[in-house]
Amino acid sequence: MRAESGQQPGTRPEQARVFFALWPPPESARYLADVADSLAARAGGRAIRQEAIHLTLAFLGDVAVERLPDLERAAREVRCEAFALTLDRFGLWRHNRIFQAGCSVPPAALAGLAAALAAALPAAGFAVADARRTFIPHVTLVRKLVALDAELPECEPVMWNNRQFVLARSTPSARGSSYRTIAEFPLLAGAP
Repeated sequence: MRAESGQQPGTRPEQARVFFALWPPPESARYLADVADSLAARAGGRAIRQEAIHLTLAFLGDVAVERLPDLERAAREVRCEAFALTLDRFGLWRHNRIFQAGCSVPPAALAGLAAALAAALPAAGFAVADARRTFIPHVTLVRKLVALDAELPECEPVMWNNRQFVLARSTPSARGSSYRTIAEFPLLAGAP
């Protein structure tokens, strides 16, 4: 006997590992990938590939594929103005061996967008991983950094205009995760 969803009784529905994010323009991603490659070559670790560089707004983890339309509907209710983001510093998180790019003055709209998602997703029945942690906007550049005492490069400011955010699906592999955009959500005109 088959369950109504088409699954065998007692089987787990197909899952998608998903998150909401901002993606930089190619020139910004190229610069960040070059910095990541250079530091990883000197200090060890796994540099994030150019096409995978992003800023995570909300990580959900595994979600049943059949619930993805519900997730998209919840995200379409989020309202936030478009904004410019400037990454102007590099940092190292020793506890999890991550080299990242951050911003000394995060735009208020970015914090508002993350907060709106953090409110809308649970209201629609979705759990946000690390929902109790304070949102710290950053772009991970190197994972599993080996030499934690490596000298960090100077950061040339990296600015990009954000007119949308995306729902992305992550597929892990030996080279690192690859990402595919599932849906795009426009931000309101008015800023950049």
